[in-house]
Amino acid sequence: MSETTGTVNESSRAGRRRSVLSVLLLGVAAVCLWGASRMAWVEVTSSDGLGEQRTVALLGGTWAAALTPLALTLVAAIAASFAVKGWALRVLGVLVATVAVGAAFPAVEVMVSGASDDAAGRLAELPGRAVVDAVSVHVGPAVLVLVGALAALAAAVELVWRPRAGAGLSSKYESPGARRDAAKKAGSDSTDRPVTQRMLWDALDAGEDPTVDRPEPDTNGGGVDQVDEPDRGPGTRM
Repeated sequence: MSETTGTVNESSRAGRRRSVLSVLLLGVAAVCLWGASRMAWVEVTSSDGLGEQRTVALLGGTWAAALTPLALTLVAAIAASFAVKGWALRVLGVLVATVAVGAAFPAVEVMVSGASDDAAGRLAELPGRAVVDAVSVHVGPAVLVLVGALAALAAAVELVWRPRAGAGLSSKYESPGARRDAAKKAGSDSTDRPVTQRMLWDALDAGEDPTVDRPEPDTNGGGVDQVDEPDRGPGTRM
């Protein structure tokens, strides 16, 4: 039983390490997107012919308004990664990848094409008589978003390719009956899911020993062990 328990513990630790990795990547991505949404992306300098020039800083929440909702989506994905398994976990990975691409798009656009005067003036809500004199772009927030997008993509790959054994809630949240049933099947079908130490103890409490292999059926007795009759000596009638 110690060998079986050691294998189970090793599998459980590997699943936990992969879960922690995805959580860390999603956390880094969410922080990057949220931080970029609070930074100045574009500065608009304008004048209306009546006074001095006016400079307005456009934060990420204004220039790329989707950053904050996308960051919240990644936070929700952290909780969902513990609650779903199987194909639902793969769907979650695809959703995270979509969030990463959606967040990276405005960052790449502003780094490659810059900011147009019309878009900057509209978002800055300039007065009707104001004219945009200059538009400057800050690259730092866009780079931060790309870092977050890469972290989210890495988390998406981990979620999609995570082994089925490491997905879903821990067995400690399952009912004792479900754990006992899984432990009883461990000896005959060990590939479905790993058996935790707690599941083994639940099976033992139910009177089952999951570490004992089932006897193969006997061709002569149909699986029933033959019991030798004691020698009753000569003259004993049956």
